[in-house]
Amino acid sequence: MTTVSDAIAPQQGAAGRMGLKAGDLVQELGYDEDVDFDLRDELETVTGEPLLDEEDHEVADAVLLWWRHEDGDLVDALVDALKDLDEGGVVWLMTPKRGEDGHVSAVEIQEAAPTAGLHSTTSEGVSANWQAARLVPRKKN
Repeated sequence: MTTVSDAIAPQQGAAGRMGLKAGDLVQELGYDEDVDFDLRDELETVTGEPLLDEEDHEVADAVLLWWRHEDGDLVDALVDALKDLDEGGVVWLMTPKRGEDGHVSAVEIQEAAPTAGLHSTTSEGVSANWQAARLVPRKKN
């Protein structure tokens, strides 16, 4: 089933497909020289806010976690991503696309997310070299 928001999302760019809007605070983790700078610029333009870094401890509406296969323990990184995430916030796990250095398999993400208390909902192709997995905290009973 296609919704109106699904139909207009392609025209909104990556930030729109990621559900980001003016005023949203986005914390960026895992920054390195291989990140997609155009995507970063787009997120800052759409939100009107600079990306927060690992040293900032403001409550964030979303976390942008750049992750490569060789970066270490994905579960630990996902747990760390939740520290400053607002209730109802989203973790966007950015991984290199298949065929790119540092590619992370979907199976790895599907195994790590529940252990970290997250649920994978969708994936988006947000740049030429990076795939974004939308992870949300599991509802508490």
